[in-house]
Amino acid sequence: MTSPSARTAETTGTTKPVGIRRKWTEHGLLFVAPFLITYSLFLLWPLVSGVRMSLRSDNITGSGGEFVGLDNYAEAVRDPDVWSSMGNTVWFTVLSTVPLVVCGLVLALLSHHLRVVEWLWRLAWFAPFLLPSGVVGLLFLWVIYPSDFGFADQVLASVGLRPGIGWLTDERYAMVSIVLATVWWTVGFNFLLYLAALQSIPRYVYEAAELDGASGPRRLWHITLPLLRRTTGVVVVLQVLASLKIFDQVYIMTGGGPDDSTRPILQYVYQAGFTGYRIGYASAVSYLFFALIVIVSLVQLRLSRRRGEESG
Repeated sequence: MTSPSARTAETTGTTKPVGIRRKWTEHGLLFVAPFLITYSLFLLWPLVSGVRMSLRSDNITGSGGEFVGLDNYAEAVRDPDVWSSMGNTVWFTVLSTVPLVVCGLVLALLSHHLRVVEWLWRLAWFAPFLLPSGVVGLLFLWVIYPSDFGFADQVLASVGLRPGIGWLTDERYAMVSIVLATVWWTVGFNFLLYLAALQSIPRYVYEAAELDGASGPRRLWHITLPLLRRTTGVVVVLQVLASLKIFDQVYIMTGGGPDDSTRPILQYVYQAGFTGYRIGYASAVSYLFFALIVIVSLVQLRLSRRRGEESG
Protein backbone atom coordinates (compact mmCIF):
# COMPACT_ATOMS: atom_id res chain seq x y z
CA MET A 1 0.00 0.00 0.00
CA THR A 2 1.42 3.35 -1.06
CA SER A 3 1.95 5.90 1.73
CA PRO A 4 0.35 9.38 1.53
CA SER A 5 3.79 11.03 1.21
CA ALA A 6 4.70 8.79 -1.73
CA ARG A 7 1.35 9.49 -3.44
CA THR A 8 1.91 13.22 -2.90
CA ALA A 9 5.38 12.95 -4.41
CA GLU A 10 4.01 11.10 -7.43
CA THR A 11 1.22 13.60 -8.03
CA THR A 12 3.46 16.63 -7.61
CA GLY A 13 6.29 15.21 -9.74
CA THR A 14 8.95 15.40 -7.03
CA THR A 15 10.22 11.82 -7.38
CA LYS A 16 12.90 12.75 -9.91
CA PRO A 17 14.68 15.38 -7.76
CA VAL A 18 14.60 12.97 -4.84
CA GLY A 19 16.17 10.31 -7.07
CA ILE A 20 18.89 12.71 -8.22
CA ARG A 21 19.63 13.68 -4.61
CA ARG A 22 19.83 10.02 -3.63
CA LYS A 23 22.18 9.34 -6.55
CA TRP A 24 24.44 12.21 -5.53
CA THR A 25 24.48 10.95 -1.96
CA GLU A 26 25.25 7.38 -2.98
CA HIS A 27 28.23 8.47 -5.07
CA GLY A 28 29.48 10.92 -2.44
CA LEU A 29 29.24 13.89 -4.81
CA LEU A 30 27.10 15.85 -2.38
CA PHE A 31 29.80 15.56 0.27
CA VAL A 32 32.72 16.59 -1.94
CA ALA A 33 30.82 19.39 -3.68
CA PRO A 34 32.03 22.11 -1.21
CA PHE A 35 35.63 21.04 -1.79
CA LEU A 36 35.20 20.92 -5.57
CA ILE A 37 33.68 24.39 -5.61
CA THR A 38 36.42 25.85 -3.41
CA TYR A 39 39.13 24.03 -5.39
CA SER A 40 37.77 25.37 -8.66
CA LEU A 41 37.43 28.95 -7.41
CA PHE A 42 40.80 29.27 -5.70
CA LEU A 43 43.04 26.96 -7.76
CA LEU A 44 41.66 25.96 -11.15
CA TRP A 45 40.26 29.36 -12.07
CA PRO A 46 43.45 31.28 -11.08
CA LEU A 47 45.47 28.70 -13.02
CA VAL A 48 43.42 29.23 -16.19
CA SER A 49 43.32 32.98 -15.66
CA GLY A 50 47.10 33.08 -15.26
CA VAL A 51 47.60 31.27 -18.56
CA ARG A 52 45.32 33.78 -20.25
CA MET A 53 47.22 36.72 -18.77
CA SER A 54 50.58 35.24 -19.81
CA LEU A 55 49.43 35.44 -23.44
CA ARG A 56 48.53 39.10 -23.14
CA SER A 57 50.34 42.37 -22.43
CA ASP A 58 48.18 43.16 -19.41
CA ASN A 59 49.39 45.65 -16.84
CA ILE A 60 48.50 45.89 -13.17
CA THR A 61 45.61 48.28 -13.84
CA GLY A 62 43.94 45.75 -16.14
CA SER A 63 43.69 48.22 -19.02
CA GLY A 64 45.52 48.48 -22.31
CA GLY A 65 46.30 44.78 -22.62
CA GLU A 66 46.25 42.95 -25.93
CA PHE A 67 46.90 39.42 -27.11
CA VAL A 68 50.62 38.88 -27.80
CA GLY A 69 50.75 35.09 -27.99
CA LEU A 70 54.06 33.59 -26.88
CA ASP A 71 55.98 36.89 -26.95
CA ASN A 72 56.08 37.08 -23.14
CA TYR A 73 57.56 33.59 -22.97
CA ALA A 74 60.13 34.38 -25.65
CA GLU A 75 61.17 37.52 -23.79
CA ALA A 76 61.43 35.60 -20.51
CA VAL A 77 63.71 32.99 -22.11
CA ARG A 78 66.00 35.78 -23.35
CA ASP A 79 65.91 37.74 -20.08
CA PRO A 80 69.18 37.28 -18.14
CA ASP A 81 67.47 38.36 -14.90
CA VAL A 82 65.13 35.38 -15.18
CA TRP A 83 68.01 32.92 -15.43
CA SER A 84 70.06 34.57 -12.69
CA SER A 85 67.04 34.48 -10.36
CA MET A 86 66.36 30.89 -11.36
CA GLY A 87 69.99 30.05 -10.65
CA ASN A 88 69.78 31.66 -7.20
CA THR A 89 66.70 29.57 -6.47
CA VAL A 90 68.36 26.33 -7.54
CA TRP A 91 71.53 27.19 -5.61
CA PHE A 92 69.53 27.86 -2.45
CA THR A 93 67.72 24.53 -2.96
CA VAL A 94 71.02 22.67 -3.26
CA LEU A 95 72.51 24.38 -0.20
CA SER A 96 69.45 23.93 2.02
CA THR A 97 68.15 20.47 1.11
CA VAL A 98 71.14 18.43 2.29
CA PRO A 99 71.48 19.97 5.79
CA LEU A 100 67.73 20.00 6.30
CA VAL A 101 67.46 16.27 5.54
CA VAL A 102 70.58 15.28 7.49
CA CYS A 103 69.83 17.50 10.49
CA GLY A 104 66.22 16.30 10.60
CA LEU A 105 67.43 12.69 10.69
CA VAL A 106 70.08 13.35 13.36
CA LEU A 107 67.67 15.24 15.60
CA ALA A 108 65.08 12.48 15.24
CA LEU A 109 67.64 9.83 16.19
CA LEU A 110 68.72 11.83 19.24
CA SER A 111 65.17 12.44 20.37
CA HIS A 112 64.26 8.79 19.84
CA HIS A 113 67.08 7.56 22.07
CA LEU A 114 67.14 10.33 24.70
CA ARG A 115 64.87 9.21 27.52
CA VAL A 116 65.56 12.17 29.85
CA VAL A 117 62.99 14.99 29.48
CA GLU A 118 62.08 13.57 26.09
CA TRP A 119 59.22 16.03 25.59
CA LEU A 120 61.58 18.99 26.07
CA TRP A 121 63.88 17.95 23.22
CA ARG A 122 60.96 17.41 20.87
CA LEU A 123 59.45 20.78 21.77
CA ALA A 124 62.77 22.60 21.40
CA TRP A 125 63.49 21.16 17.96
CA PHE A 126 59.99 21.52 16.54
CA ALA A 127 58.97 24.88 18.06
CA PRO A 128 60.81 27.12 15.51
CA PHE A 129 58.75 25.59 12.71
CA LEU A 130 55.64 27.16 14.24
CA LEU A 131 57.03 30.70 13.96
CA PRO A 132 55.87 32.97 11.10
CA SER A 133 58.40 33.84 8.42
CA GLY A 134 58.36 37.50 9.43
CA VAL A 135 59.39 36.65 12.99
CA VAL A 136 62.22 34.39 11.77
CA GLY A 137 63.51 37.02 9.35
CA LEU A 138 63.55 39.80 11.94
CA LEU A 139 65.09 37.49 14.54
CA PHE A 140 68.02 36.60 12.30
CA LEU A 141 68.42 40.22 11.26
CA TRP A 142 69.09 40.96 14.92
CA VAL A 143 71.41 37.96 15.31
CA ILE A 144 73.63 38.65 12.28
CA TYR A 145 73.33 42.43 12.06
CA PRO A 146 76.81 43.59 10.91
CA SER A 147 77.72 45.90 13.80
CA ASP A 148 78.23 45.90 17.54
CA PHE A 149 74.47 45.42 17.85
CA GLY A 150 74.53 42.01 16.15
CA PHE A 151 74.67 39.00 18.46
CA ALA A 152 76.91 36.96 16.12
CA ASP A 153 79.53 39.71 15.89
CA GLN A 154 79.54 40.10 19.67
CA VAL A 155 80.22 36.37 20.06
CA LEU A 156 83.06 36.51 17.50
CA ALA A 157 84.60 39.52 19.21
CA SER A 158 84.42 37.82 22.61
CA VAL A 159 86.59 34.92 21.38
CA GLY A 160 89.08 37.19 19.64
CA LEU A 161 87.86 36.79 16.07
CA ARG A 162 87.35 39.68 13.69
CA PRO A 163 83.78 40.99 13.92
CA GLY A 164 82.01 43.12 11.35
CA ILE A 165 81.38 40.40 8.75
CA GLY A 166 78.83 41.44 6.16
CA TRP A 167 76.53 38.49 6.71
CA LEU A 168 73.81 39.98 4.51
CA THR A 169 75.77 42.59 2.56
CA ASP A 170 78.57 40.38 1.24
CA GLU A 171 77.80 38.07 -1.67
CA ARG A 172 80.01 35.38 -0.12
CA TYR A 173 77.91 35.14 3.04
CA ALA A 174 74.41 36.38 2.14
CA MET A 175 73.03 33.15 0.69
CA VAL A 176 74.69 31.05 3.41
CA SER A 177 73.09 33.25 6.07
CA ILE A 178 69.66 32.75 4.53
CA VAL A 179 70.26 28.99 4.38
CA LEU A 180 71.23 28.92 8.08
CA ALA A 181 68.06 30.82 9.00
CA THR A 182 65.96 28.46 6.89
CA VAL A 183 67.53 25.33 8.38
CA TRP A 184 66.93 26.55 11.94
CA TRP A 185 63.36 27.50 11.05
CA THR A 186 62.09 24.50 9.05
CA VAL A 187 64.14 21.51 10.21
CA GLY A 188 61.43 20.70 12.75
CA PHE A 189 59.09 19.44 10.04
CA ASN A 190 61.61 16.90 8.72
CA PHE A 191 62.45 15.97 12.31
CA LEU A 192 58.80 15.17 12.95
CA LEU A 193 58.52 12.95 9.87
CA TYR A 194 61.66 11.02 10.75
CA LEU A 195 60.60 10.65 14.38
CA ALA A 196 57.26 9.15 13.36
CA ALA A 197 59.05 6.73 11.03
CA LEU A 198 61.50 5.70 13.76
CA GLN A 199 58.68 4.99 16.19
CA SER A 200 57.02 2.70 13.63
CA ILE A 201 60.04 0.38 13.38
CA PRO A 202 59.31 -2.82 15.37
CA ARG A 203 61.38 -3.19 18.49
CA TYR A 204 61.97 -6.91 17.95
CA VAL A 205 64.08 -6.13 14.87
CA TYR A 206 66.67 -4.36 17.04
CA GLU A 207 66.43 -7.05 19.72
CA ALA A 208 67.17 -9.78 17.17
CA ALA A 209 70.14 -7.82 15.81
CA GLU A 210 71.44 -7.24 19.32
CA LEU A 211 71.24 -10.96 20.07
CA ASP A 212 73.28 -11.60 16.92
CA GLY A 213 75.98 -9.30 18.28
CA ALA A 214 75.34 -6.26 16.06
CA SER A 215 76.75 -3.06 17.53
CA GLY A 216 74.95 0.26 17.62
CA PRO A 217 76.56 1.69 14.46
CA ARG A 218 75.86 -1.56 12.58
CA ARG A 219 72.21 -1.51 13.66
CA LEU A 220 71.98 2.09 12.49
CA TRP A 221 73.60 1.37 9.12
CA HIS A 222 71.97 -1.97 8.30
CA ILE A 223 68.54 -1.64 9.96
CA THR A 224 67.51 1.94 10.72
CA LEU A 225 68.68 3.72 7.58
CA PRO A 226 67.33 1.08 5.13
CA LEU A 227 63.95 1.10 6.88
CA LEU A 228 63.89 4.91 6.64
CA ARG A 229 64.53 4.90 2.89
CA ARG A 230 60.94 5.62 1.92
CA THR A 231 60.65 8.37 4.51
CA THR A 232 63.87 9.91 3.23
CA GLY A 233 62.46 9.93 -0.29
CA VAL A 234 59.34 11.74 0.87
CA VAL A 235 61.38 14.23 2.91
CA VAL A 236 63.68 14.99 -0.02
CA VAL A 237 60.76 15.57 -2.41
CA LEU A 238 58.92 17.82 0.01
CA GLN A 239 62.08 19.72 0.89
CA VAL A 240 63.11 20.36 -2.70
CA LEU A 241 59.64 21.65 -3.59
CA ALA A 242 59.57 23.87 -0.48
CA SER A 243 63.05 25.28 -1.15
CA LEU A 244 62.21 26.08 -4.76
CA LYS A 245 59.38 28.29 -3.51
CA ILE A 246 61.59 30.44 -1.29
CA PHE A 247 60.53 34.07 -1.01
CA ASP A 248 59.66 35.32 2.49
CA GLN A 249 62.98 35.10 4.31
CA VAL A 250 64.95 36.48 1.36
CA TYR A 251 62.59 39.42 0.94
CA ILE A 252 62.80 40.26 4.64
CA MET A 253 66.50 39.67 5.25
CA THR A 254 68.22 40.88 2.07
CA GLY A 255 65.54 42.10 -0.31
CA GLY A 256 67.30 40.05 -2.99
CA GLY A 257 70.67 41.75 -2.52
CA PRO A 258 73.48 42.36 -2.56
CA ASP A 259 73.41 43.03 -6.31
CA ASP A 260 70.53 40.56 -6.76
CA SER A 261 72.80 37.68 -5.67
CA THR A 262 70.08 36.20 -3.45
CA ARG A 263 66.99 37.22 -5.43
CA PRO A 264 64.83 34.10 -6.06
CA ILE A 265 62.61 33.67 -9.07
CA LEU A 266 59.43 34.34 -7.10
CA GLN A 267 60.76 37.73 -6.04
CA TYR A 268 61.53 38.55 -9.66
CA VAL A 269 57.97 37.59 -10.57
CA TYR A 270 56.74 39.91 -7.81
CA GLN A 271 58.96 42.76 -9.04
CA ALA A 272 57.95 42.31 -12.67
CA GLY A 273 54.25 42.21 -11.83
CA PHE A 274 53.79 44.66 -8.96
CA THR A 275 56.81 46.96 -9.35
CA GLY A 276 57.18 46.88 -13.12
CA TYR A 277 53.36 46.67 -13.56
CA ARG A 278 53.72 43.92 -16.20
CA ILE A 279 51.26 41.30 -15.04
CA GLY A 280 51.29 39.44 -18.36
CA TYR A 281 55.07 39.10 -18.41
CA ALA A 282 55.18 38.13 -14.73
CA SER A 283 52.62 35.41 -15.42
CA ALA A 284 54.77 34.02 -18.23
CA VAL A 285 57.83 33.90 -15.95
CA SER A 286 55.83 32.18 -13.22
CA TYR A 287 54.67 29.49 -15.64
CA LEU A 288 58.23 28.85 -16.76
CA PHE A 289 59.08 28.34 -13.11
CA PHE A 290 56.04 26.09 -12.76
CA ALA A 291 57.37 23.98 -15.63
CA LEU A 292 60.68 23.63 -13.77
CA ILE A 293 58.88 22.43 -10.63
CA VAL A 294 56.90 19.88 -12.67
CA ILE A 295 60.08 18.55 -14.27
CA VAL A 296 61.83 18.23 -10.90
CA SER A 297 58.79 16.48 -9.42
CA LEU A 298 58.59 13.99 -12.29
CA VAL A 299 62.31 13.21 -12.08
CA GLN A 300 62.12 12.63 -8.34
CA LEU A 301 59.01 10.50 -8.74
CA ARG A 302 60.77 8.38 -11.33
CA LEU A 303 63.84 7.97 -9.12
CA SER A 304 61.75 7.05 -6.09
CA ARG A 305 59.84 4.42 -8.10
CA ARG A 306 63.08 2.95 -9.38
CA ARG A 307 64.50 2.75 -5.85
CA GLY A 308 61.27 1.09 -4.71
CA GLU A 309 61.49 -1.50 -7.48
CA GLU A 310 65.14 -2.24 -6.67
CA SER A 311 64.44 -2.60 -2.95
CA GLY A 312 61.35 -4.71 -3.65
